[in-house]
Amino acid sequence: MPECPRCRQPVDSQAIACPYCKYELKAFGHPGIPLHRADQGEFLCQSCLYHEDDTCNFPKRPYARECTLYQDRSKPIVPQPFVNHQGRFPHSVGEWVRRNPLGLAIVIIIIISVLLAL
Repeated sequence: MPECPRCRQPVDSQAIACPYCKYELKAFGHPGIPLHRADQGEFLCQSCLYHEDDTCNFPKRPYARECTLYQDRSKPIVPQPFVNHQGRFPHSVGEWVRRNPLGLAIVIIIIISVLLAL
């Protein structure tokens, strides 16, 4: 459970404001828009990916202490997909059959049609 940065009390992850000290936790009163804040004496732009590649259009740049678009440059924007390198051929065929039953039916119909045509 996350905690309020001001009073250090536990708060709900969807809370818009801290119920104890009324500190704003989400931007624009919407639980889906996180509000990133810099530590005391620092600016968010120093570690932001958008500031680094010069695509940021935030008016308070480079001295922003609060931002909704902040993306830490040390963390990837899109998580790396899980790749299973240990999948064997029969196992991968079984997975394909399980995920694509309609495709399997079409392949079987085509094979039967070719055999009947011979």
